Amino acid sequence: MNEPKHWLDRPQSATLLVRILYLACAALLLVDLFYERHGHFEFEHWFGFFCGFGFLAYVFIVNAAKVLRRLIGRPETYYQSTPQERDHD
Repeated sequence: MNEPKHWLDRPQSATLLVRILYLACAALLLVDLFYERHGHFEFEHWFGFFCGFGFLAYVFIVNAAKVLRRLIGRPETYYQSTPQERDHD
């Protein structure tokens, strides 16, 4: 049927959301210039340290998930009714 598309289904909307995300990240990075940090270590006072740390943590988590998927992943036929059916595939 001709159901109206949801606004998130349009490619322009996805592009707009990504641009808003970039703008928010840039704004937060600029805010980093205007407040006093009370860190325990010297590197906590570097400009953009927490932005870089957060990004590297995100990259680490995504890559760790890819490795774990290979280590503990199950085949698509894992949940079939009997073990014999799984062995034949």
